[in-house]
Amino acid sequence: MSWWRRLFGNTSGRPSRPPRVDYLGEALALERQGNYDAALTSYRLALRDFPNDPKILQNLAIACTKTARYDEALRSYRRALELDPTLSGAHYGIAFLLLKRGDTPGTEKHLRAFLERPPRGDDAAQWIAHAQQTLERLQSGTGVDDLREPE
Repeated sequence: MSWWRRLFGNTSGRPSRPPRVDYLGEALALERQGNYDAALTSYRLALRDFPNDPKILQNLAIACTKTARYDEALRSYRRALELDPTLSGAHYGIAFLLLKRGDTPGTEKHLRAFLERPPRGDDAAQWIAHAQQTLERLQSGTGVDDLREPE
């Protein structure tokens, strides 16, 4: 914007648009600070702008899980998978929410889907190992109560 417009305002006769807020960036920053409740609001606002973005839905589901809003988390993960069935993080998240509900067949299904297309990256190995370990224990009938999610 030119200094003239900043000084005198919009002289074009057209209404000026307010700057667009980056709600997704805001939500991610709030999550890094541990403020999941505020992050939820920002994710919901981001979804208003981009209602079919599976990554926003997945991040919303993670924040819902962190704030014990498990039903909303499941809905968000499922909607994300409708939009992108290969979204491995959504399969992982659903698996462990279903495990909390005692839905072993659903848990196994989503763990297998996660392991078919595991994430890549430096910290992916810990999540993959956790999913493999959980699936093995479910299939063997060994308890999974002592398995902790990676930090």
